[in-house]
Amino acid sequence: MPDNDLNCETKELNPISAEAEVAKTTVSSLKITQAAERWVTLQFTWSGKHFSLDIADSDRVFDLKTALHDLTKVPPERQKILGLAKGKLPPDEARIADLKLTTGKKFTLLGTPEGDEIKDPSKLENLPDVINDFDVDFTNDPTAVAKYKNDQRNIRKVKEMTDKLNVNIIHPLREGKKLLVLDIDYTILDTKPLTSGSLPPSECARPRLHEFLEAIYPYYDSTSQTSWIWLETKLVELNMIGANRNYQVSVVNILDKTSMFTVFTERDGKPWQHSVKALQIIWNHFPQFNSTNTIHVDDLSRNFALNPQSGLKIHAFKNAHTTESQADRELEKLARYMVHIAPLHDISPLMHANWKTVVKSLPRS
Repeated sequence: MPDNDLNCETKELNPISAEAEVAKTTVSSLKITQAAERWVTLQFTWSGKHFSLDIADSDRVFDLKTALHDLTKVPPERQKILGLAKGKLPPDEARIADLKLTTGKKFTLLGTPEGDEIKDPSKLENLPDVINDFDVDFTNDPTAVAKYKNDQRNIRKVKEMTDKLNVNIIHPLREGKKLLVLDIDYTILDTKPLTSGSLPPSECARPRLHEFLEAIYPYYDSTSQTSWIWLETKLVELNMIGANRNYQVSVVNILDKTSMFTVFTERDGKPWQHSVKALQIIWNHFPQFNSTNTIHVDDLSRNFALNPQSGLKIHAFKNAHTTESQADRELEKLARYMVHIAPLHDISPLMHANWKTVVKSLPRS
């Protein structure tokens, strides 16, 4: 049963804030009608072989390089593209439309390929820490969110990732429950000592992890998502999967790095790109879920770029071996908040950025 410290009374809620209403109205007013995309077929040679690829005007040079990597295994940093554009190829964020390409355009690719197998990071030496630089909160930037959502390329990427996704359902989803999309690395686990093998999984988990999952289980079905495909085995070692617990994780790795894609924007007048976790991919596979009943917990705000109304940022959990980290009570607070909002039919108007303020006002039982 859930830990008593994590139980809380659900009081009358008034979830809609003026800021949320303004944001929703602004995003709505920025919606645009999508025109049909223009595609071109390009021909290129590499290592004496002939290839063709289709690319859309709304794609970026980044997508062209990614397509070349998929066909030849030549990583983007090793690619030298000759004959496609006059002079130097534009930067990654440039749109293909700006190159004014026509079907049948030919070019040459030079570069040495490499294997693209996914390596277990525990076998890598000196694994660097994940640096949380250039993190951006999109909650108060509805203009940027609208641009992301209405970008033809991003709309198409969501569809492509939906079609590619292989869903691993461990336990059936329950009718009438809300959905928790739970990030793993640095949200519920200190990934660095886990991947390096310097600490066992049980000592890398955020304090009160199991109590948190037990407390919210009556109200939420949970999915785990991470940038490491191999981490499913670590969840087993953590006894989150396959153990006799008072909760179940329904789906794992639904938004791993194979389902994430790069988006482009500007920050402070300069080009900026980052990966994003699009909840629409989950909603396309499980139509019973949507923005009204989904909450996405992550330590990086930029992962909420396409779904800021569903995002809840939690403080990153690192240095698991220290006394300070073992005093961490973020999951205890988060459980109280999530249980508190669970009775709401629609949680999309909530300003999850204020979740800790809400928790402070809740009575403890």
